[in-house]
Amino acid sequence: MKKRGKNQKSELTPDLKRYLGALNEMHGENLKGIREGFVLVNAKLDKHSKILDSHTEMIGSLTENVSTLKDDMVTVKEDLSSIKAGLKKKVDYDDFLSLVRRVQKIEAKI
Repeated sequence: MKKRGKNQKSELTPDLKRYLGALNEMHGENLKGIREGFVLVNAKLDKHSKILDSHTEMIGSLTENVSTLKDDMVTVKEDLSSIKAGLKKKVDYDDFLSLVRRVQKIEAKI
């Protein structure tokens, strides 16, 4: 291509005009397709953002529930250890009955 000077008029032949028009139209259609794709992607991202927000809220409430359950389990463990210590001091009922019989026999001999 020749360089144009400031005084030269551009010479567009009908074939060149038609070719440039077709290129412009094709370019416009491609941009339109890209724009539509972006709209769909943005809508999908917004939908995913809402879902993630709801999941974050659920995780927050579950974390609170877990901390409450941890506190309750600490209390249960303490109670079980005190019950276990109390049970060690007690005697089984069958053992107690056999001991009562033995004492009664010994008292009867005396």
